Amino acid sequence: HPRVLVLDEPTSALDPTAAEEVLAAVTRLVHDLGVTVLMAEHRLERVVQYADRVLHLPGDGHVRIGAPADVLRTSAIAPPIVELGRAAGWDPLPLSIRDARRTARELRTRLTGHTPAPVRQDPGPDRPDLLTARKVTVAYKGVPAVREVDLTLRAGEVTALMGRNGSGKSSLLWALQGTGARHSGAVSVADGTPRGADPHTLPAARARQLVGLVPQTPADLLYLESVEQELVQADTESANGRNAREILDRLAPGIHGGTHPRDLSEGQKLALVLAIQLTAAPDVLLLDEPTRGLDYRAKNSLVETVDALAAEGRAIVVSTHDVEFAARAADRVVVMAEGEIVADGPTTDVIVSSPVFAPQTAKILAPLSFLTVDQVTTALAAPRPEGDQP
Repeated sequence: HPRVLVLDEPTSALDPTAAEEVLAAVTRLVHDLGVTVLMAEHRLERVVQYADRVLHLPGDGHVRIGAPADVLRTSAIAPPIVELGRAAGWDPLPLSIRDARRTARELRTRLTGHTPAPVRQDPGPDRPDLLTARKVTVAYKGVPAVREVDLTLRAGEVTALMGRNGSGKSSLLWALQGTGARHSGAVSVADGTPRGADPHTLPAARARQLVGLVPQTPADLLYLESVEQELVQADTESANGRNAREILDRLAPGIHGGTHPRDLSEGQKLALVLAIQLTAAPDVLLLDEPTRGLDYRAKNSLVETVDALAAEGRAIVVSTHDVEFAARAADRVVVMAEGEIVADGPTTDVIVSSPVFAPQTAKILAPLSFLTVDQVTTALAAPRPEGDQP
């Protein structure tokens, strides 16, 4: 067997359970066989507890190497467990949920009685339905991938679509967009007519004006030789006068038009494809695993982008394995298993007590219903609840 194993983001496409299985196998290689493992990973919340050393490459030509807690204490990027430890003043910083729960006893007491602030602003009750799916079924060679799914998407709402690998999330998104296979069922998208339109029956360009989709690998939609050519093509296909360059500059300023799309970073590719899709001005936008390959800064930017798009009245669906992103971006979570919807409700109600989909903050502070570090810091800065004064 090799003495050194180099892994490049081995868990980026995996659901939380599968990621834990991979990391457990890697840990056994280290402990049982003495293999040295070097792992490049953006999702530090998944791997930092297993690391003996951290090599931080901030992008300025320098490298910082040291024990995980030492490096992450002052690092500009850190997983939620470290951000929570910083906010609470914990020393040493815990890196595992087990250690953090032991350290958090006093913090849980301080937070008791506080109601977490909403992750997103409530879009209000009078939100029109933009997409309605009834009994949607998708099958490949007779094997069901999506089983009679009912789903309604409303204006101003961000829905996180979650589930294990192979649960049917991507198949459902493509069926809703109209390009993918649909064995049976109906999809209706609001288009100003009483009955709405079924994107599956429309030409591709018209379907994109109703429902936009950014696939798991955004580069799959980039065919031309430069960013500028992609933007011009998007403007040509758009009938509403929207300017793709203006949209891209709003999402990711500074991308040169002469750059080949394949030379962009993952975050820039995502922004470019998102700008192309938004040029068609769809009211429904579907994002399939948009955080793959993104660092924390890029994910922060994506949270802001998704929130702004929803504030414009769009219905947003984000298929994701990234529970930390879902906790920060979504006000509704839909969970799929074996092609069926098994849970659907407000984000806190669905994920806070889930052993699989709960974010780090929720696991550390359970049974309290905090999902994000921002909610914790807001509560700590607020006055004590009435009747809880010292």
